[in-house]
Amino acid sequence: MKQRIFLKLLFLVIPFVAGAQHDAKPSHLQYLLVGTYTSGKSEGIYIYKFNSNTGAFEYVNKATGIRNPSYLATSPDNKKVYAVNELHDNNNGGYVTAFSFDSKSAAMTRLNDQPSGGDDPCYVSIDKTGHWAIVANYSSGSFSVLPIRTDGSLGKPNTIFHHGIGFNKERQAGPHVHSTVLSPDNHYLYVSDLGLDKVMIYHFDEATGELKPTIPGFGATEPGSGPRHFIFHPSGKFAYLIEEMAGVVTAFRYDQKGQLKTIQTISSHPKGFKGDKGSADIHISPDGKFLYASNRGDANSLAIFSINTASGLLKTLGFQSTLGKNPRNFSLDPSGKFLLVANQGSDNIVIFKRDPKTGKLVSTGKTIQVPTPVCIKWIPVPAN
Repeated sequence: MKQRIFLKLLFLVIPFVAGAQHDAKPSHLQYLLVGTYTSGKSEGIYIYKFNSNTGAFEYVNKATGIRNPSYLATSPDNKKVYAVNELHDNNNGGYVTAFSFDSKSAAMTRLNDQPSGGDDPCYVSIDKTGHWAIVANYSSGSFSVLPIRTDGSLGKPNTIFHHGIGFNKERQAGPHVHSTVLSPDNHYLYVSDLGLDKVMIYHFDEATGELKPTIPGFGATEPGSGPRHFIFHPSGKFAYLIEEMAGVVTAFRYDQKGQLKTIQTISSHPKGFKGDKGSADIHISPDGKFLYASNRGDANSLAIFSINTASGLLKTLGFQSTLGKNPRNFSLDPSGKFLLVANQGSDNIVIFKRDPKTGKLVSTGKTIQVPTPVCIKWIPVPAN
C-alpha cells in the first residue's frame, strides 16, 4: 500500500519538475532593450525577452518615431527609459527623449523631448535618486544636466561646455565629451573627454543637480589617447577607462574625495597589432574579477582581462572575435552568465556564454538580427 502511494506521488511530482525546467523563473527573464541608428533600416528601439538560464530570446516590441536613439538609460525603478537622439538637427543640437515603460507588455510610451544642449548626444546616465539625467554631447564638447519631473518627463537642460584642444590635430581640434558617469556614492560626476585626453571631475549635488569643479578637476591620460567610456569597480576602490584612439585601458585608484590616481595602462589589442584601432566600450563582471573591452577598427574583438581585486591591476587573458563588424556597446546580462555584443556594422547582436571561473567567452551560436545596434540595456521581467 505504501509503495502504491509513493508511486502516485512520484507521478504527480515528475510533471511539475519538468514544467519548472521548461519555464524559466521570473528572475531569469530580462527585457533586452536595443538602441540603434535609424539612418538605415532601423525603426527605433527594439525590445526582446532574454532567458538567462538558456540564452534564448524572443522579440516582443519596439518604440518607433525616434531618430538615432544610439544610447539608452533606465531609471532606478525601471519604469522609465531615456534615449539620446544623436543629431545635429540643422545646428540646433540633438535631443533626449523620455519614455514610460510598461513591464508587463514591454510597451514604451513617449513622455516628452528636450534639447540635449549640444550636437550629437552619445551617452546618457541617470543618477541614483532618479531625479537627474546627464547627457554627453560629442560634437559640441558639452554635457547637460536635465531635471526629471515626478511623471518621468524631462525639464530643460543646464549645459556646461569644455574648452581646449588635444594632441591629435585631426581628431582633437576641440573637446569631445563621450560619457557621463556618476560615482558609486552619487557625489561626483566623471566626464570623459576624447578631445582633451582628460576625465573631468565635478562635485554633484543630488538635491539640486548643481555641479562644481573639483581640485585639480581631472584625471589626465596620455596625449592622443582619446578617453571614451568609464566604469567603476564593484568594490568602489578602482575605476577603468577605455581609450578609443590609443586602444588601451587605463586603471585608476579611486579615493572617497573623488580623485583618480593612474596605476596602469594596458593595451586592449594583442602585442604587435598593426591595424586601425577604435576601442569603444568597457564592462566588469558582477563578481569584480574580470574586465572586458570592445575594439572596432580592424580588430572587431573583445579584450579579456583578469582583475587583481586587491591592487586593481589588470592581466591580459586573451581576445575574442565579436563575430561581427564594428562592435559598439556590449553588456553582460544581470546573471553574468552571458555577454552580448552589439555589432553595428553587421546588423547583429552575438550572444556569448561566459565561464565565471576563467572569464573566457564561447559563442552560443545564437545571434539576434537587428539593424545597426549600438546600445544594450536590461529591465527585469516581473513575476506573473
